[in-house]
Amino acid sequence: MGSIGSAEILVILVLALLLFGPRKLPEIGRNVARALRECRRAGNDLRDTLEREVDDIDRAERRPPHRDMAPRPRRKERSEAEGPAVREPPGEDP
Repeated sequence: MGSIGSAEILVILVLALLLFGPRKLPEIGRNVARALRECRRAGNDLRDTLEREVDDIDRAERRPPHRDMAPRPRRKERSEAEGPAVREPPGEDP
């Protein structure tokens, strides 16, 4: 299957003229052009949104983590043999 040649385009235009008439054909052409324009605009918007999101993700991965977001060191668990942790009030010596 090759591309459409000039003879095929001429046949399609004659059929469209016969089916829709000379008054309706310009309106149909405008509607088709509007639909193609909207599809192109939607595709461009989608592409721009995806590129923006990918750029945001790339920037977030390269940025060092915020101090509050850094993992905190784990506390050392006391074993049951050591007994419960007892805090003495500050300033009093035993």
